[in-house]
Amino acid sequence: MTDSRDWFPSDEEPNPMRAAQAGMKPTLPKRFYKEAGVEERDGLFHLTLDGRTAKTPSKQPLAAPSRALAEALAAEWQGQGGEIDPSTMPVTRIVNSAIDGVAPRKAEVVDDLVRYAGSDLVYYRAGEPERLAKSQDEAWSPVLDWARDAHGARFALGEGVMHVAQPEEAIAAIRRAIEQIRSPFALAALHVMTTLSGSVLIALAHAAGQLDTDHAWAAAHVDELYQESVWGEDYEAMERRRRREADFRAASLVYRLAQA
Repeated sequence: MTDSRDWFPSDEEPNPMRAAQAGMKPTLPKRFYKEAGVEERDGLFHLTLDGRTAKTPSKQPLAAPSRALAEALAAEWQGQGGEIDPSTMPVTRIVNSAIDGVAPRKAEVVDDLVRYAGSDLVYYRAGEPERLAKSQDEAWSPVLDWARDAHGARFALGEGVMHVAQPEEAIAAIRRAIEQIRSPFALAALHVMTTLSGSVLIALAHAAGQLDTDHAWAAAHVDELYQESVWGEDYEAMERRRRREADFRAASLVYRLAQA
């Protein structure tokens, strides 16, 4: 089978977000298979290409813990045209990084997620204009309320961009919540959602079902949406956000299906 290491993330890349956004080469590889399928074996659901087991960049079986997630992988591979374009395969990129990068380095990924809790997006509020401050409060206060009620984590707010030190016990509570996520697939997905949103609290609240995907993504972009309402839309910025939103939605799907 064609070696995928040239166009999927390296096994030396433990960061799921960087792995998920790994750049593609100008010349895309040709499709070398006709049918993508799923085969259950050894308690896992393996991606097959023309009946042969697919591999991750580090040569491990490309397999998922649930049939639903494996079928999402197969759908991406089956949906490719004459060339294989990794930029259109976010589920595959996240699963690859979960197997090759997160599973052997879970403690590093947890530590990286916990660092977000020290300077989360939702702590920093605008004093003015009033409409922006109101939008931030409406989007972010429910997330903080959830963190307090679900995990006993109470965070301090600040105005502007000056760093606000957070209580150690609140950070510890978020660490405990993250450490409860045992699946490397779910942990990789959470990391992608956190990096894309700038908020581990929004990502955790979404993962817990407190925010649906639309509300979670909107909450992460209150400031951008406000600026667009004032100055108008920027096509390139909107396109970047659209691509990032697709990755966020893929990560949300991986998180849910990994535990299905």
